[in-house]
Amino acid sequence: MRLSLFGPIDRWRAPAPLPGKVAWIGEHEFAHRGLHSAGTPENSPTAFSQAISNGLGIECDIQRSSDGQAMVFHDWELDRLTNESGAVAQRSAAELAQIELAGSQDRIPTLRNLLEAVAGRVPLLIEIKSHDKMRISALCLAVRRALEGYRGSHAVMSFDPRVSRWFCDNAPQIVRGLVMTEEGARTLSGSARRRLALWHARPDFLAYDISDLPSRFAATQRARGLPVATWTVRSAEQRVLAREYADAPIAEGAGAGPPR
Repeated sequence: MRLSLFGPIDRWRAPAPLPGKVAWIGEHEFAHRGLHSAGTPENSPTAFSQAISNGLGIECDIQRSSDGQAMVFHDWELDRLTNESGAVAQRSAAELAQIELAGSQDRIPTLRNLLEAVAGRVPLLIEIKSHDKMRISALCLAVRRALEGYRGSHAVMSFDPRVSRWFCDNAPQIVRGLVMTEEGARTLSGSARRRLALWHARPDFLAYDISDLPSRFAATQRARGLPVATWTVRSAEQRVLAREYADAPIAEGAGAGPPR
């Protein structure tokens, strides 16, 4: 099948959202894991507070505790970011909430903690962490429960197309995104994998690896109405790329500029 024939299939299998549902994504810059720096850990309450103070949207990571709560933490293991060790998923929410993030007095927040702190002042991109062997329904349900009644602009996203599809089927009012990286695979098989993921996920937007921009695939989806956020923007040069080929940067360090 030639590339020119994919357009109608994309529109059928992964229809573009109504513009009003996703317009806010392109109106903001997002702080990757909060506005973190030396002495301010990633995904910490202080990093989120600093992002809010600077008028930046927030991108964060979510995992599930052993008792089914959505926790804000990136790694599968506690070792890199705390003085504890072992899997996040083996600790209860109460146990995780007592663990200090390394180099600070901040502790691991729940998604509910984050939502209460933000209170709609800036938008949120909530990345749900998963892997191939994980059953994603319980994790997605934990996130949906935390988001019930929240009125600020927010979206969920994941590398796992099953996550976006779960929200499509079970919470279609929540904006959902597919996180993508090409990893140099611009072959026919790589293109096929990306489209199969797109068709299964049925996302409202894409979050694309900055190292893959410009991308014909991303540009095609953007042209038909799926906003493209891009991660992780870490330099002035990458900000230029993001401005030209995407709608919203997810940035940190030297890549995080003043509000747009």
